[in-house]
Amino acid sequence: MLQGKTIVLGVSGGIACYKAAALASMLVKHHADVQVIMTAHATEFVTPLTFEQLTGNRALVDTFDRNFERKVAHVSVADRADLVLIAPATANVLAKLANGLADDMLTTTVLACDCPKAAAPAMNTRMYENPVTQDNLNKLRHYGWEIVEPGAGHLACGAEGKGRLPEPEELLEVCLHALAHEKDLNGKRVLVTAGPTQEDLDPVRYLTNRSSGKMGYAIAKAAARRGAEVTLISGPVSLAAPKYVNLVPIRSAQEMYEAVMAAAKNADIVIKAAAVADYRPASVADNKLKKKDGELAIPLERTKDILAALGESKRPGQFLCGFSMETENMLENSRKKLEKKHLDLIAANNVKVAGAGFAVDTNVLTLIAPDEMKELPLLSKDAAADALLDEIMHRMK
Repeated sequence: MLQGKTIVLGVSGGIACYKAAALASMLVKHHADVQVIMTAHATEFVTPLTFEQLTGNRALVDTFDRNFERKVAHVSVADRADLVLIAPATANVLAKLANGLADDMLTTTVLACDCPKAAAPAMNTRMYENPVTQDNLNKLRHYGWEIVEPGAGHLACGAEGKGRLPEPEELLEVCLHALAHEKDLNGKRVLVTAGPTQEDLDPVRYLTNRSSGKMGYAIAKAAARRGAEVTLISGPVSLAAPKYVNLVPIRSAQEMYEAVMAAAKNADIVIKAAAVADYRPASVADNKLKKKDGELAIPLERTKDILAALGESKRPGQFLCGFSMETENMLENSRKKLEKKHLDLIAANNVKVAGAGFAVDTNVLTLIAPDEMKELPLLSKDAAADALLDEIMHRMK
């Protein structure tokens, strides 16, 4: 996803440098051209050779390196940069960047860059919370920098609190969000639902389904990477909350209905990927139902049909996409659902098809519109999400 993109990874002196090495490796696996620039203090923690082996590029430290492409090194790197990420960013480097100081290879290069910039602070809690550091961070935000909030917990200095460098996976998402896709959804508000619902039977038990939420979460991430303002309404899942997405957690179908109907009023695109329970127990026991001799019957009642309600209240210009997970007669059932619920598009799949079931990382979607049908091959859910958004964008033009 980062093919042809040059990322300047600035590494300043802190114990968290080891995470920068892991990040560099991840970026290369995504086909980015990674140019590491280190401060002199950073080389005391991790050697330049480590980054050179991981990226295939010579790590730069010396401002006056005369052997770099026979050009002015910091200007040459700045000309190629699509993104600057400083990770870890020490209090000292943040202060220099906020005030336009350029006294080493890293700060000189960054001052010459006109691409998007992000910094991930990592330091002692008291240093991070110091008003001077906070002023410098606010100044960088004012100049258009993205500040990646540090994590909280046990720090290398022995303190407990905020100041830990985020994990490489989170820093990778910063890069993917900035560069992985054209911002063709910029200005659009996208509502996505994901995951299962849980319908209580008693204080111990509930009815649910096997949805993992992976498809909906992939759609939400993809829409955010394309510049959309994304609201993700999600049932209980084991997935991490996507970065750059407004997550609204719910449990039951009724909670999903209320959250969706409220959020849909302002949405330009609604994508209903959640597996909402069609039925719930007609009554919820106050105490745990005890085991008895004989059979147990659980009376069920219908839940509200969220997709039908969205179709009935759809405003002009709003795009509504549903999902149809079937085990038989997929095309016939999906076309009926498309028409009955006034959808613009439905993404259908058959859980019996290999690679298209619950909890897997792939999917096989058939995109059905009133005038056309498009069968997608077996794709990762990330790729399927982008293909779905491509189709929606095509139909909204």
